Amino acid sequence: MTVTPAQATEAANELFGRHPGHRALHAKGLLLKGTFTATAEAAALTRAAHMQGEPMPVTARVSNGGGDPGVPDYAQDVRGLAAKIYLPDGSRTDIVAQTAPRWPTHGPEGFVELLRAQKRPAALWKMPLFLARNPTAVKGLPENLAALKPPESYATLTYYAIHAYRFDDAEGGSRYVRYTLRPEAGDVRISGREAKSRGADYLRGEIRRRLEQGPVRFGLELQIAAPGDEVNDPAVAWPKDRQRVLAGTLELTELDTDREQGDDVLVFDPTRVLDGIELSDDPVLLFRRAAYSDSVARRTNG
Repeated sequence: MTVTPAQATEAANELFGRHPGHRALHAKGLLLKGTFTATAEAAALTRAAHMQGEPMPVTARVSNGGGDPGVPDYAQDVRGLAAKIYLPDGSRTDIVAQTAPRWPTHGPEGFVELLRAQKRPAALWKMPLFLARNPTAVKGLPENLAALKPPESYATLTYYAIHAYRFDDAEGGSRYVRYTLRPEAGDVRISGREAKSRGADYLRGEIRRRLEQGPVRFGLELQIAAPGDEVNDPAVAWPKDRQRVLAGTLELTELDTDREQGDDVLVFDPTRVLDGIELSDDPVLLFRRAAYSDSVARRTNG
């Protein structure tokens, strides 16, 4: 079965409801300003302009994973961190990451099936059927379910960009990498009871207060594939002993109250890359651009 971007958006809307003006997924979020500064190690791996060491301005968005903008922050959910990096020549590139370390299925079709399987009351029989059809999702359940536990803060979460990208260096060498954003403050979770006691919007309030005290920082870590590692399937984890390199620091300094006002639409697209970074043939990654375009069209046209 082949799914279309419109069917993916519809599946999200059917699960979370239709909320005009909001994203189909990651509907509840907050925009931040900051900078990204790459390391010398990153410059040795790719000729991409934003990886050469100069600080670059960033618009970032932290979010809850679902498509309901009214969801309470204490609900179990995947969280997201996306960053748009602006280069001096006017070009941009995006990093899109989430707290679930494994994509649950091998392609977009399985993900749409997962969305449909969660809709109640049919979830009582559809979810077991989905898991039976998608054994890869079962393998990733322990890690992905752990990622749903409420966090102390958006700043105390590890975010995984899940897809592989090919880094091409200035000498003609290349290698595939996956991104992880690791919090300087550590990965800190709290109990569901504690999260609920902090209120429906506690994550928004917490990140505001934290930024008043100083910057929030994440290290951009690269996991480098070895020959034979699967680079086109985000559901397949690479061995934990693969080389890891610190590629830079994402530093978030203040709220961004200028963007997404009026007709301004901000899209974080993991396929938006620069010279020196190439997309893999991952079908989920390649599907996302069209899916985002469909979601944006619905968001802007009501």
